[in-house]
Amino acid sequence: MLEFREISVSDRQRVCSALKYSDFMGCEYSFANNMAWRRLADSKIAFYKDFYICCAFDTEDGYPHFILPAGQGDYKDLFRELMRYTDAAGAPLILTGITDSSLKMLSDLFPDRFTYELDRDSSDYIYLTEDFISLKGKKYHGKRNHLARFKELDYTYSPITEKDFDDCIIFCTAEYNNRSGSAVHSFIAEQFAINTYFSYFNELGLKGSLIRIDGKVAAVTIGEQLNSETFCVHIEKADTSYNGIYTGISHLFAESEAAGLKYINREEDLGIEGLRRSKLSYNPAFLLNKYTLIFK
Repeated sequence: MLEFREISVSDRQRVCSALKYSDFMGCEYSFANNMAWRRLADSKIAFYKDFYICCAFDTEDGYPHFILPAGQGDYKDLFRELMRYTDAAGAPLILTGITDSSLKMLSDLFPDRFTYELDRDSSDYIYLTEDFISLKGKKYHGKRNHLARFKELDYTYSPITEKDFDDCIIFCTAEYNNRSGSAVHSFIAEQFAINTYFSYFNELGLKGSLIRIDGKVAAVTIGEQLNSETFCVHIEKADTSYNGIYTGISHLFAESEAAGLKYINREEDLGIEGLRRSKLSYNPAFLLNKYTLIFK
């Protein structure tokens, strides 16, 4: 029987080996994300042979929700084990974050065994790195204007190092404290995630950059290479009293860290209207659709 436990930084090598083999593009397939966001839905992990399994236990329907396990081996054997676990718990087998390619694979393996529906709020925004950096063409006219306003500022841009950690945490904490409804569970989980990123920054293999104006932090961003052709941006925080600063930090970070990779994954919008507008304004190459599957 599968045994689930809290993820630890000591799991990184084994987990990343499975993630590298599967080469999935969804933001769920990041060891750093799995560790940092574990409090959002009480996520825990398990291993089955050469598969890595991550499961959320604090869900609205009270059932465990799995992401499609990463790794190599016999998926039919794996799913028999997952079903033994959910049957013993008196729960249906539910998978979230399933992409179109994974949906096809599961449909071929288990025809007519499950129902599914699109989870638009969890779908990732995928951008062509070259377009995101160059901002060429009429559709990026507004972004070029924002970037021009940003470049009028007297700023410094630099990679995040250990000496910056405290300043970055203080900046992100102030943003959290100034946010309306900051006691909402998802906001608290986000602050925990940010603190985790900085607490284990080097161990997680993260990349980060910040902007300072008058010596003070004005923007912070963190990401990592997600798969063989995709860079993923995990967090991006900026002081909007400075014109164009979000465009500035996103552009400079992509230029310094994502160049050479085909895609940038800027994760989901969670159904937040303002966040959706912002992500769409960068003209994604496509949305990485995510589906929720329930096995019959």
